[in-house]
Amino acid sequence: MYNLNMEFTKSLIKGKLIKRYKRFFTDVRLNKEVVTAHCPNTGSMKGLLDEGNEVYIMKHDDPKRKLKYSLELIKAKNNLVGVNTHLANKIANHGIKNNLIKELKNNDLIKPEVFFNKETRFDFLIEKNKQKSFVEVKNVTLFRDKKTAEFPDAITSRGSKHLLALIDAIKKGYKSYLLFLVQIENMENFKIAKDIDYEYYKNFLLAKKAGVNFLAYKCKLNTKEIVINKKLKMIYE
Repeated sequence: MYNLNMEFTKSLIKGKLIKRYKRFFTDVRLNKEVVTAHCPNTGSMKGLLDEGNEVYIMKHDDPKRKLKYSLELIKAKNNLVGVNTHLANKIANHGIKNNLIKELKNNDLIKPEVFFNKETRFDFLIEKNKQKSFVEVKNVTLFRDKKTAEFPDAITSRGSKHLLALIDAIKKGYKSYLLFLVQIENMENFKIAKDIDYEYYKNFLLAKKAGVNFLAYKCKLNTKEIVINKKLKMIYE
């Protein structure tokens, strides 16, 4: 689906969104036919699902797949948004390996999916000059004004759990990073959507005070590739 340069391995097909339903299904109009594409995003996708939005889907050749298409990009309010959450860690991994995130450069070791304790697994463990750091990645698709991306787009108790575990990791001698991966064009700022999940916002402030490093990076998106290209300004309210 992606090669190691974070380019789509196949051309995406343009269509129009009809609706998303049962979380995993999306009906898309392609010229005269309607196809059902797998929606690789179980989140609320708030602000993205207006009927008639331009979408880009990928056709898969795997005969075992129930749905032959997957939803990859949605154009909402004139911005392309990457909605495939399964790609977030691949994009982050590519960014860390290629030193596209200046705070996480030149590592001696990068290990994906590492258990911190019985309940919590972080997306990456990195090591540099014998200092181990955990990195958790959150995929961001919400924007309610032209330039500011926001997270979360729904209440996330799992997100709060990760924040508390990142605090715990600091107490055990690790450095902790949370990377908000913004798969939205034209963003310049990032903030926590405290009106959507106030509990998450409170835990975010606790984590910030405890020394968790928060980073927000935007991706360059088009129908050929998705790759990290710019640090966003964090707005603390």
